[in-house]
Amino acid sequence: MSDGKYEHRKSRLTVILSNPDGSPAVNQPVSIDQTRHQFLFGTSCFELEELVGGNRDGTPISPRRKEFLQDRMEKITALLNYATLPFYLGRYEPEEGNPDKRRMMSAAKWLKDRNVLSKGHPLCWHTMCANWLMNYSNEDILRRQLERIDRDVATYKGDVDIWDVINEVVIMPIFDKYDNAITRICKELGRASIVREVFNSARKANPGATLVINDFNVSANYEILIDGCLQSGAPIDVIGIQSHQHQGYWGLEKINEVLERFSHFGKPLHFTENTIISGDIMPSHITDLNDWQVPEWPSTPEGEDRQARETLEMYEALFAHPSVEAITFWDPADGMWLGAPAGIIRKDNSIKPVYEALMEKIKGDWWTRASLATNEAGEIDFCGFRGDYRIRSSNGTANFTLSGKDAVLNLTLSK
Repeated sequence: MSDGKYEHRKSRLTVILSNPDGSPAVNQPVSIDQTRHQFLFGTSCFELEELVGGNRDGTPISPRRKEFLQDRMEKITALLNYATLPFYLGRYEPEEGNPDKRRMMSAAKWLKDRNVLSKGHPLCWHTMCANWLMNYSNEDILRRQLERIDRDVATYKGDVDIWDVINEVVIMPIFDKYDNAITRICKELGRASIVREVFNSARKANPGATLVINDFNVSANYEILIDGCLQSGAPIDVIGIQSHQHQGYWGLEKINEVLERFSHFGKPLHFTENTIISGDIMPSHITDLNDWQVPEWPSTPEGEDRQARETLEMYEALFAHPSVEAITFWDPADGMWLGAPAGIIRKDNSIKPVYEALMEKIKGDWWTRASLATNEAGEIDFCGFRGDYRIRSSNGTANFTLSGKDAVLNLTLSK
């Protein structure tokens, strides 16, 4: 059972239950089972396009590969209800005018069919930008970038309604690893102006979308940027915070300090990219995580136990904070980004201690199941974690959502 620090994640509801024929469901034993969290527990699902859509050229993947990916995705969706899909322009549209819509739409619908919310990541970023944008003037680069946002946000409306609109703006105009189109226009426009432009474009394309600004830089520079963007009218819905901890766990002191600083904006917080290592920690002298390239980076038993403890402590702190609405564990499996042992499962899809720990928490301590009975008026007073539910009696079933918006809900059972 959970303690009082999670009460803000719960709601109370009086259910007035009717039988399929419309009569009151009087004095009936019922079971109420949660089927989905309102809080978003996620990971990236970059391999899903391959599973559901085959190769980009339309050729199928091997049966063995398909079976392997199916097993991986089943493990992910058994635990989590939120998935990040890859919309990096250089990957999604490596050739101008030829986006990977077929596979991406199939992936988004596959997730939707399983009641998993999708987020598109990212609409604008200087890294993994399309090389073909470099052929244009800055004015045309901006125009094409905004056209891309309008096209994709509108195209996926209803299937992908959460977007990392722009990624890592703090470093964007001073990024010097290589020349790219987005750094060029950010230098010319300035950070706040490019943020306002891309967010306005996304909002126009889907007024109901949830729009996220995302960054790994959690210094005062990010706070200043957010403040300036909000002051300028950029329609930012959510503040995204990356927490790639390849060089060691942040610890509660830093987690709480970050929460305190960024919650004062009054916006929901999403921990968009969380990495906790289950092997050797990356050396502290590395300034850019991408510079750490090793031939092999194994997960170890000691590291896996440490990863499970640290992840659980971090998730408990974030779930307890009222501003946090989502946590994404960035790598679903070991050996993905930078080859790091940073997954919730191993390379071979076997379960790690961190997966088991999160399952016990998300689908155990933070999951509501109840056996109750209606009274003589067919009513039940119910309290649970916010999310989706199914109620069952001998006369049928019904589904409902516990959101905190309703105090009383009339439900009719169906056979």
